[in-house]
Amino acid sequence: MGIVIELENNRGKKPTFDVLTAIVAEDMTLVNQLILKRMESPVALIPQLAGHVISAGGKRLRPMLTLASAKLCGYHGERHITLATCIEFIHTATLLHDDVVDESKLRRGLETANSVWGNQASVLVGDFLFSRSFELMVEDGSVKVMGILSSASARLAEGEVMQLLTANDTETGESAYLEVIKAKTAKLFAASCRLGAIVADRPNVEEEGLEAFGMNLGVAFQLIDDVLDYSAKQATLGKTVGDDFQEGKITLPVILAFRRGDNEERKFWRRTLGNLEQNENDLERAIALMQKHNALDDTVDRARHYGAMARDSLGIFPTSETKDALISLIDFCIERPY
Repeated sequence: MGIVIELENNRGKKPTFDVLTAIVAEDMTLVNQLILKRMESPVALIPQLAGHVISAGGKRLRPMLTLASAKLCGYHGERHITLATCIEFIHTATLLHDDVVDESKLRRGLETANSVWGNQASVLVGDFLFSRSFELMVEDGSVKVMGILSSASARLAEGEVMQLLTANDTETGESAYLEVIKAKTAKLFAASCRLGAIVADRPNVEEEGLEAFGMNLGVAFQLIDDVLDYSAKQATLGKTVGDDFQEGKITLPVILAFRRGDNEERKFWRRTLGNLEQNENDLERAIALMQKHNALDDTVDRARHYGAMARDSLGIFPTSETKDALISLIDFCIERPY
């Protein structure tokens, strides 16, 4: 199955992540150094397990957003390094916990930490990383920053619980689904971006603009992630097709296909996702039903909508190389390989 996305404002030009990576490269080196330093522990398993996850090939998108947002706001200090590290620790902790909850075996093509070291070690090292992140917040010393990041952490946990409650529930609606992804994914994107304006001591309107940018980018990012589960090739994206399907996760492509299907098709969704009674060819049929009802294409269209709102949120900032790179990032997140 293949989906080709061509963004109207980007015809003939492939969106890239490289420009943003280059802009924050020096700062990202400092972040990576601080990550390694603050993962250190006399308990050898902690840096070993945490390092397995952190070095697994992720793009460090969330800390990069903090670094880029600070640069967009003209910041020249060092606080953004500490806070970007804090963001990465929060994100990594949630990955460890998520893989335990989901009983995942692979992440980005590698064995998950819980597969290698077991659930107990993964949960406890996740707790360690959360604790390290709060140590970094305290060292930064800003009550406002602590409020934003602690709120984002709590909201993220709420999103995971909400997803647990909607799992296998084929009656889940689109609004409930959007609440889940705003909490479990987009809120941390929003906090990552807002920090850039805070450390630069910029006006509230710029804080709010960056927060809105991060929130809408995060929603678009997760929408595309949910499409990729029914179209991604493990070799290019490090995940197997149908992980969400096998776990009974109710994502927007499922919601749209269920809503638009007939009674016989809804019985299929209730059996495979509601009861987790899945046969060998069920994933293939699920993808065929999504194609029949344009569920995947329409989910991508929803992502485009949120991408457009993310772009508008940057309107308050003057044109710059960093702003252009963030706009290109929106298109890159939506036009990832299918």
